[in-house]
Amino acid sequence: MRPGRAATRPGRVPEEDWMRDLASTLLSWDRFAVASVVAVRGSAPRPVGAAMAVGPSGEVIGSVSGGCVEAEVYDLACQVLASGVPALASFGYSDDTAFAVGLTCGGSLDVAVQRDSPSLRAALQASSDGVPVSVRFEAEGRVFTESWLPPPRLLVFGAIDHAAAVAEIGRFLGYHVTVCDARPVFATPERFPAAHSVVVDWPHRYLASTRTDPSTAVVVLTHDPKFDIPVLTEALSRPLAFVGALGSRRTHLERLARLREEGVPEESLARLRSPVGLDLGGRTPAETAVSIAAELVAVRHGGSGLPLSALSTPIHRTLESHGTDLPQRRRHEGRPAALPAPGHTDGVPGPQCGQVPLLLGAGEVPRDARVGLGLGRR
Repeated sequence: MRPGRAATRPGRVPEEDWMRDLASTLLSWDRFAVASVVAVRGSAPRPVGAAMAVGPSGEVIGSVSGGCVEAEVYDLACQVLASGVPALASFGYSDDTAFAVGLTCGGSLDVAVQRDSPSLRAALQASSDGVPVSVRFEAEGRVFTESWLPPPRLLVFGAIDHAAAVAEIGRFLGYHVTVCDARPVFATPERFPAAHSVVVDWPHRYLASTRTDPSTAVVVLTHDPKFDIPVLTEALSRPLAFVGALGSRRTHLERLARLREEGVPEESLARLRSPVGLDLGGRTPAETAVSIAAELVAVRHGGSGLPLSALSTPIHRTLESHGTDLPQRRRHEGRPAALPAPGHTDGVPGPQCGQVPLLLGAGEVPRDARVGLGLGRR
């Protein structure tokens, strides 16, 4: 069986949380099979954690590759949907024919496919509700674990036209976006429909009362000292993933002088990305937002910001232990812990849990737990 037309969904999320992105659709289906990339070797279009699901009528959402092996994975998911028996399959480059099933980029990947279950639905619901959870499932004698975490936050200060564009592209990248400004006439939900929340408050006061973590990004767009200096002073005192500020080079130099007067140390000032954005040559709010988003992505993944055509290094960064890249592990530090589940007080599924995947118990989400941490016999 081949898919018809793939379902389309607005936006996408950062690469560590595809299952959360699929959760609302999966929970609306009465049955489904979901395929997850559990290992990647060499160059591959999608990293560990990428997921694709097949619904009761053959509809498909998500992706596990750039299209190279989607049809075969779809067929495998249909088999699992019919049989209920989990499956594990490997796909790699084929030298026999360009039309053979394989990854033309030269890499290989393993895909685990599982059928829906009450415990999987419970985990998906918890993830959809913003609760950090870990899941565990088994396929062909191997056990895999994966952590599903809340989306990282993007705090945008300054209710200007640029903020609307930044909020839209930030949401597209999978951030939970908040726009904050002290002026109620400008900070309205109608002006920022893409933002998850719009807050009327002084930026520094809101940030001081808001929980952040090492995955949080702050973008200051006001370029007005009475707003900028207090909020940047607060932001640069925190271990955030990204702190950027809009403005000219002259504004940047004046801003640095004022921040020094406020006692911000040089090592903190070195973290300030100002003028924010990569040099793309654009001028409009939308083009500026793309520039800012490009820098966000480059910082998040350790990219150079240079054209790929000018580089000879691998396109995709090498993943470290169990398919988790170092920047991702750093982003996960400080994220909320998984909530305890009945019978899992020691963090290990108890014998009363006959189905997988399982919500793991108390303690923090395993920071190197990705699908791809295979245990047991091969």
